[in-house]
Amino acid sequence: MRVSVSWLREHVDLPADLDPADLEQALVDLGIEVESVVDLRATVTGALVVGEVREIEELTGFKKPIRFCRVDVGDANGTGEPQEIVCGARNFAPGDRVVVILPGGVLPGDFAIGARKTYGRNSHGMICSAKELGLGDDHSGIIVLPADVAAKPGDDARPVVGLDDVLLDLEITPDRGYQMSVRGIARELSYALAVPFRDPAKIDAPVGADRPAYPVEVRDPVGCDRFAARLVRGVDPTAPTPQWMARRLTAAGVRSISLPVDITNYVMLELGQPMHAFDADRLVGPLVVRRAEPGEKLTTLDGVTRALAAEDMVICDDSGPISLAAVMGGETSEVVAGTTTVLFEAAHWDPVMVGRTARRHKLFSEAAKRWERGVDPALPLVAIERAVRLLTEHGGGAADPDVLDLDHVRPRTPVSLPADLPGRRVGVAYPPARVVALLEQVGCTVTRGVDRLGEDPGAVGTPAGDGTALSVVPPTWRPDLTDPADLVEEVVRLDGYDRVPSVLPLAPPGRGLTPGQRRHRAVTRALAEHGYVEVLAHPFVAPGLPDLLGLPADDPRRAAVRLANPLSEEEPLLRTMLLGPLLGILRRNIGRGHRDLALYETGLVFQPRPQAGPPPAMSVARRPSDTEFAAADAVLPRQPRHVAVVLAGDVEPAGWWGGGRPAGWADAVEAGRLVLAAAGVPEDRVVVRAAEHAPWHPGRCAALLVDDVVVGHAGELHPSALAALELPRRTAAMELDLDAVPAVEVAPAPTISGFPPALIDVALVVDESVPADEVRRALVEGAGELVESVRLFDVYTSPQLGAGRRSLAYKLTFRAPDRTLTVEEAVAARDAAVARAADRFGATLRGA
Repeated sequence: MRVSVSWLREHVDLPADLDPADLEQALVDLGIEVESVVDLRATVTGALVVGEVREIEELTGFKKPIRFCRVDVGDANGTGEPQEIVCGARNFAPGDRVVVILPGGVLPGDFAIGARKTYGRNSHGMICSAKELGLGDDHSGIIVLPADVAAKPGDDARPVVGLDDVLLDLEITPDRGYQMSVRGIARELSYALAVPFRDPAKIDAPVGADRPAYPVEVRDPVGCDRFAARLVRGVDPTAPTPQWMARRLTAAGVRSISLPVDITNYVMLELGQPMHAFDADRLVGPLVVRRAEPGEKLTTLDGVTRALAAEDMVICDDSGPISLAAVMGGETSEVVAGTTTVLFEAAHWDPVMVGRTARRHKLFSEAAKRWERGVDPALPLVAIERAVRLLTEHGGGAADPDVLDLDHVRPRTPVSLPADLPGRRVGVAYPPARVVALLEQVGCTVTRGVDRLGEDPGAVGTPAGDGTALSVVPPTWRPDLTDPADLVEEVVRLDGYDRVPSVLPLAPPGRGLTPGQRRHRAVTRALAEHGYVEVLAHPFVAPGLPDLLGLPADDPRRAAVRLANPLSEEEPLLRTMLLGPLLGILRRNIGRGHRDLALYETGLVFQPRPQAGPPPAMSVARRPSDTEFAAADAVLPRQPRHVAVVLAGDVEPAGWWGGGRPAGWADAVEAGRLVLAAAGVPEDRVVVRAAEHAPWHPGRCAALLVDDVVVGHAGELHPSALAALELPRRTAAMELDLDAVPAVEVAPAPTISGFPPALIDVALVVDESVPADEVRRALVEGAGELVESVRLFDVYTSPQLGAGRRSLAYKLTFRAPDRTLTVEEAVAARDAAVARAADRFGATLRGA
């Protein structure tokens, strides 16, 4: 929100010598973020003066009309002689007073002004338009000062055109909608600077009645709990917007349109009450405020035809919807150039409804921004009166004596606040009297209740005891104050955040990362060290994802939790596996030219509890009991932590050293082994066996087991799933349930032998159906205590081995902790390992 300091000064007595930096600090202390403070006087440097046009000579022979002017600028040019200036504008005549910048001046955008020859004449300076001075977008003509402006040639033009002001650009937090107005900011500054505040809403407004100024029916008092309206007849359609109002609107970033529309925008900026002006002569029949009906459409003021939803509130006449309530008006009833009868409307709308409507239609108007943050329901009659006075003063006409006011606003509910709660929550000693004074300062009505111990703390006006419960009724302009925590925050804010001590809590000794946190960090570090890149996906998926992945109809991963208010209606479900969103990220990166990818993610998946029932209702007035917490937890979906990887393209790049190696199912399986090793699971407890599990290829899928319990799957993805997701062939993936991996005890430090190893290679011929990992396990078991490691390094197939047979080559490492092994000992251990494999799988030594 942008607002000028001069406008604020009309309602709050800011010190005359208040420095802009001090003003900014006062706003920051109140929790208002200041984007910028702009001194408009500094935006134009050099001599910017009032000039009076003495003579105009029309120059001919050029492609566009050009005028050679002699302008009286007083003594500003040092000579007292008229200034000769070439100008292309046509909207002024001799005798008009204009704004002139003399040579040496600089306009916004670093546009330097000098003396130069143009169109055959010498031009010394420029006659300025509003756009050239940064005061608006109007470049159709130069600024002509009204006759009532008391300025003579040579006077500084900055005060005349509003360039002697300071402009504040503020970022208002979503919970403080009352600050999106001059009224709100002025009130806040009065707190910070301890200066008087004059509320612009305290004007004598006529009392509304149910009899219509114009016939109106409100059919949904929940979506619209107050609706006020008043007619003004006989308005001069040619009446211009006053210069002071146009300048303030421009400074606030609002385009000047016409007098009635500008008045509604001005009142919105001043009071914070959005309004709308209808051309009453274009309305057909009475107005009806209701929810939209199926199939209805409305063309809004921006020229877009919008299909309305059942939750949208609309204002209708006999022709149908004419306004998207609280967001934007419609074309059929807008004020036009010939409007003479204006119907002002000011209402109070449901903030939730407005927020959803604005997001649904992607129409974030200034009115909608204020409504979804909360607007004072006491303002409609005040805003109507303010708008009517401005219109009749500057546009003529007569206000209808009848003022419609359909009021269904409920009174504010008192909030019970223990007087010592701010001090207990914040750590600053706030006396009860101070708490009461600060809350009353913002407009709250505070009454003392009964001491928590049951003792009468005394009559109103006497100091409250520490246990006194205060009954606080927030003012109508503070819809954000709804519970004790809000009131505590308000006390702290007004008393000063700088008084709150900055004390770091002492960490209890002996606590560090939990076992789960250590495991999570170890897994992510291991994957990153092996070349995988971490990504973070949104946990939301589309309902059609299981079909794309080819999940069976009875697969439990098809049952997903549906969000009540999803960010996107296309992805309303919570993921039950990491692979869905992760494959979407893979496809996005491939589409952007990245071909060789190894990605991983760790995160929660959400497994619903179909028979859990609805969640229990819990009050915010007290802390829920352990039983209530347990009942609520029983309804929540199970949320185990998973880890997943995807690989596409080359896992080893090609180069001058030779060709690359494409990623395959074995790399995905190895990623699973890597995760389990990083999680601390010993290798002898991990089993990898063939499996069939969607969305993996049935012949290239492996199950990962720990202690004979399946904890994940890895392999090459199914071709149909890859085709549906538009991913490359042979894309591999792994997903593993980290929470299903059993916790491991701290392993003792291994004994490191200083003696040399004995390395022996063996090649065993087995059936193709025998898993290589099972053969490795048999070799380890048969080799005994001397074996240090067994690693598969080659797989070979050939017709000479026989149909359905393959050769698996392993490197066996033997080492003793207390001696150097002899050849006989190493060979004996190898023979024992081969014998165990032969007994279990019928393995034979290749070449034997």
